[in-house]
Amino acid sequence: MTFQDIFKSSFLESFSSFSLTDTLLSLAAAFLIGLFIYFVYRKTYSGVLYSRSFNVSLIAILLVTCLVIQGVTSNVVLSLGMVGALSIVRFRTAVKDPMDLVFLFWAIGEGILCGASLLPLAILGCPIIGIFLLVFANRQQADSPYLLIIRMDSVEGESAVTSFVQQVVKRMTLKSKTITGGQGTELIFEICPKNGESAFVNEISCMAGVQSAVMVSYDGNYAA
Repeated sequence: MTFQDIFKSSFLESFSSFSLTDTLLSLAAAFLIGLFIYFVYRKTYSGVLYSRSFNVSLIAILLVTCLVIQGVTSNVVLSLGMVGALSIVRFRTAVKDPMDLVFLFWAIGEGILCGASLLPLAILGCPIIGIFLLVFANRQQADSPYLLIIRMDSVEGESAVTSFVQQVVKRMTLKSKTITGGQGTELIFEICPKNGESAFVNEISCMAGVQSAVMVSYDGNYAA
C-alpha cells in the first residue's frame, strides 16, 4: 500500500498546488493595507466615542477575507461549500455610523483583491480611497452643530436662559423640553456657537435656577 492509496489524488493535487510564498505575500499585503485602513479610520473618525476594537476588527476582517478567498479560488467544490456555510451566518451588530459601513466594505473589498492575488489593484485603490476619505470625511463643517443640555430646578428661569442662549450663539433650535414632577426642567437645544466658543456654558451654569449645563458634539441626527 502506497501513500497515494491512502489519500485521494485530488487531495494530493490540491496540496501540491498550494503556494506558501503566494499565501504569505498576500497576507503580508493584506496586513499592510489593513494598517493603512486602521490609521485612516482613526484620523477621520468624527463621532463622540472612538471604538478601537472596531478599528482593529477591520484588520482582522481583511485578513480573514483574504484567507477565505484564497481557499475559494483554489477549489470549486470548496467555494460552493463556503457559500452555503456563510449563508447560515447572521450578523446582527448594528452599524450606527454610515462611515463605519464604508470602512467595512473597504476592508472586505481589499481582502477579496488580496485573496485573489490582484495585489496591484489592491495597492492602487487603497491610497485613492484613503485620500478621498481624508479630504472629505475629515472636513469639519463651518457651522458644526452642538447639543446644549440645560437642567434647571424650576421653570421660572427658563425664559431668561433661553434669551441668553439666543444672544451668545449664531443659531439655536429647541429640540426637547422635559418637565419632571412639575418642578425640574431639562432643555435640549441644537446650537451653532460663534467661532467655536464655549465659555458661555460657564455663564449659563451660574445663572439662577440652573443645576447643570452641558455642551456635546452633535452629528446633526436627533432622536427624541
